[in-house]
Amino acid sequence: MEDSYYVKSVEKAFAVLGAFSKDVPEHTVSSAAAAAGTSRAAARRFLLTLRDLGYLGYDGTAFRLAPRTLDIGASFLSHLSLPHAAEPHLKQLSADLGETTSLCILDGSDVVYVSRITSPRLVRVAVNVGTRFPAWATSMGRVLLAALPEAEQEEYFAAVQLMQYTAGTVGSIAELQHAVRRAGTEGFSRVADELENGLRGVAVPVRGADGSVVAAANVSLQLHSSPEEHIEETVLPHLRAAADRISRDLGGRA
Repeated sequence: MEDSYYVKSVEKAFAVLGAFSKDVPEHTVSSAAAAAGTSRAAARRFLLTLRDLGYLGYDGTAFRLAPRTLDIGASFLSHLSLPHAAEPHLKQLSADLGETTSLCILDGSDVVYVSRITSPRLVRVAVNVGTRFPAWATSMGRVLLAALPEAEQEEYFAAVQLMQYTAGTVGSIAELQHAVRRAGTEGFSRVADELENGLRGVAVPVRGADGSVVAAANVSLQLHSSPEEHIEETVLPHLRAAADRISRDLGGRA
């Protein structure tokens, strides 16, 4: 039994689009209908709609994929290039500061680590590529949340469930909203003692080729690191410079 949200027409449209392949780059209405397992009339409607939307070309006889189909995978492929683009800059940043550096993306309500360079110092929280943390409790997450459209932010704040990890963990949605807005205004976020006592982090956005925020670069700091009041002078400039270099390597602008 299908869920109530399930839209059969979307399934059929993607079945028609998926009928095109390297081995079968062209389709008539009849062959597309057979490949997608739908009627000829339905296949014709989907094909013509996809043509009008720019995803298919038509020469009067057969349909073929148009360049716009590349847009479907472009965002995903851009994320695949993130670790490769970021790693040398994160390594240099880690060497310059003697701290652990990371790159995270937003996935649902979590941040996910896609690259991480650990410092020689003892790291009290075991974090690897693929590790997830709730976005609201991290500097990376707040930077990424600040970049969301307002409607998506409101949906997030309406659904998020806060948890008291430490005495310093953000205590209310209003306080979280203020922190996210501040991250958007200042262009960085700083979090201290929220996931675990003694751990601090500062993060800035990384932008892709279209100027949108695609990731957050972060420096993890411990108690014996730079004094809290000096982070903006001693750490943030290096972090911003590294994020700018990553952005440029992704084809974007700082």
